[in-house]
Amino acid sequence: MAASLPGKRGLPASQYNLNTYWGRVRQSAEIADPRTLFVSNAGLESAKSLVSSYKQGHVQSMTPELWRAKKIVDSTLHPDTGQPVFLPFRMSCFVISNLIVTAGMLTPGLKTTGTLLWQITNQSLNVAINSANANKSTPISTSSMVKSYFLAVSASCSVALGLNALVPRLRRVSPATRTILTRLVPFAAVASAGALNVFLMRGEEIRRGIDVFPSLNALQKAELEKEGKDVESLGKSRKAATIAVAETALSRVLNATPIMVLPPLILVRLQRTEWLKRRPRMVLPVNLGLILTTSIFALPLALGAFPQRQTIQAGKLEKDIMEKVGPEGMVEFNRGI
Repeated sequence: MAASLPGKRGLPASQYNLNTYWGRVRQSAEIADPRTLFVSNAGLESAKSLVSSYKQGHVQSMTPELWRAKKIVDSTLHPDTGQPVFLPFRMSCFVISNLIVTAGMLTPGLKTTGTLLWQITNQSLNVAINSANANKSTPISTSSMVKSYFLAVSASCSVALGLNALVPRLRRVSPATRTILTRLVPFAAVASAGALNVFLMRGEEIRRGIDVFPSLNALQKAELEKEGKDVESLGKSRKAATIAVAETALSRVLNATPIMVLPPLILVRLQRTEWLKRRPRMVLPVNLGLILTTSIFALPLALGAFPQRQTIQAGKLEKDIMEKVGPEGMVEFNRGI
């Protein structure tokens, strides 16, 4: 993100009011805009240069061109490392990366082998995305990542196979209801394992804590800019890490809910129509279209549920953090995506 580029002058966080849900949704839509994936290396360097020029005081005010440069930087670079996130694992590629995997999991009549393969593929993608976008102030070891991966895969496969075996045995429900429940099995597996995946992949943050910084007003930021100083970390907080990881896990469930629920329910309805009965080959493209449309709208709505740069009272964190700014003092941390 722009915060990782050289320069002491801070950029406005967004064109939108991030204190409101819809402001965060609009900001998330910019970060998740797939058009930024087509920006070349030269375009990225140009955007970084323009943003750095503002941060170093060479550009005096925000312009449409500078806002676009910030959008490119924010959607491409990790806020902690300043390095580009691997393209398939960026939030701007989230919808595209998940499209085929989600369609595979929601394929009607999937057998045991297919269920296992698609759940493993989905959790592999989740591990990669969670790792690439996590708070990097507390890195995760390779052994912990491998352990977390196998636990998440085991959880998702167990839920999916268990429910697939359970639903046909429900004799008190109608065949139509049983069909709907069968189509919703992938949602239960994805939602439960997706949340678990976040906690497992970012468990090291909870155990060791993440960096917490003082929340500065405009005057204090201007003073630091004059002195040429950076905002220094107040230390690591396990409580802040717990909040960051829990909110990220919840946002994953919020994102999965419409994507894994609406398309299969709509497809069940459509498969009863004469048009689709006469064109069985259209089931797959219709399913892909439903998933794509839902995903485009669901992602920013889910990402906007919580601020990425979270602000909290120091009194709610550890004693050593509270003593540095006072119990009523405000601090902030990077939640991750």
